[in-house]
Amino acid sequence: MKGVFNSPRRKRNWHPHAYYHVSMRGNNRQNIFQTEEDITELMRIFEYGAAKDGYTMLAYCVMSNHYHLLIRSEYVDLAKVMARINRRYSDYYAKRYAHVGRIYEKRYFSKQANGPNAILAISSYIHRNPIDTLIPIVEKPEDYPYSSFRYYANENLTPPSFLRTNVVANFLPNPIDKTNQDYCQYCLTYKQTAEEDKQLEV
Repeated sequence: MKGVFNSPRRKRNWHPHAYYHVSMRGNNRQNIFQTEEDITELMRIFEYGAAKDGYTMLAYCVMSNHYHLLIRSEYVDLAKVMARINRRYSDYYAKRYAHVGRIYEKRYFSKQANGPNAILAISSYIHRNPIDTLIPIVEKPEDYPYSSFRYYANENLTPPSFLRTNVVANFLPNPIDKTNQDYCQYCLTYKQTAEEDKQLEV
């Protein structure tokens, strides 16, 4: 008989056509992105993974000790996608900083976005992260360089290959126009909430 401490982890549900709010946090909430180069490496890993696994994102934001994604993986189980992303970054971090031991608090948190309204709310929540901290990191979300918001705010910028900026604005409520400019204004006007990884480890 297996003891409680040896019980296997429950398999996560994965629906290939659904978007998921995913977050990953540093162990003991410690910083796992120390420099701009660290975040650049994570972005390279996202690009590599998208080319390999074919996933897409509607939003992302990388903070000093965690990151958020709104991601859909149509062809590969999301658990495998996230395992590859986190393993590659962990290997990079261990090599660069001579770090021994795990860098993540626990397995990644994920929550399916159930419909257009949830996708809109979660993307806005993710994009507001840099201005909703106790002391705002930037005055305007578009000034934060490690978020997808700037690609919505400035359509002259070329987004990463995995980022789709032509989806979320379609979910804006009437009578708001369905443009990225209006989506950005929506994010600034309405503070959103989203379920996070409080005690979940499933």
